Amino acid sequence: MRERIMKAFVDEILDKGMKFTMDDLAHRLGISKRTLYEHFPSKAEVLDAIVEQALHESEVRAKEIVQDSSLTVLDKIRAVMTVLPSNFELVDNRILDQMKRLFPAQWEKIDRMLKDDWAMLRELIEEGMEQGVIRKQNVSFLIKLITDAVNSTLDQRFFAKQNISLPEAMNSIADVILFGLVPRDC
Repeated sequence: MRERIMKAFVDEILDKGMKFTMDDLAHRLGISKRTLYEHFPSKAEVLDAIVEQALHESEVRAKEIVQDSSLTVLDKIRAVMTVLPSNFELVDNRILDQMKRLFPAQWEKIDRMLKDDWAMLRELIEEGMEQGVIRKQNVSFLIKLITDAVNSTLDQRFFAKQNISLPEAMNSIADVILFGLVPRDC
């Protein structure tokens, strides 16, 4: 039931933004408010569960990628850069602005994730430099460049107008960062 509530919560956010009530959520689910409160005592608790689940899933997936010995270091970097959490549609400027005002603790967790040093990616870039498959650069600068590029996807309206899905945008960002603008066969 918790998963069902969390999914309906995301649907409410996508439909109405953050300004829906627990009554709205219970109605969407076709359950009583009392039943809803048995699982989550507040909207903040539901949102916190969603944020924690997304962060955990992203971290687990990134660790799996890093430990996959069948991937080259470049494949690992690309895959780690493009890991998307479940409910990635919540990571949108419009929703994050509302979350910052109404649910600052949950917003802080997401903001920290978006600005994090990305330690696993840093290690992969350093490994790529040691292997000679990545030019030696200031690693902190590269991490900043990557996180800023990835965070550009927070403007999901731009990508929607361009008819580009978030996974497509993430893959294109990874390609440009890893391989530049020049075709590989030039």
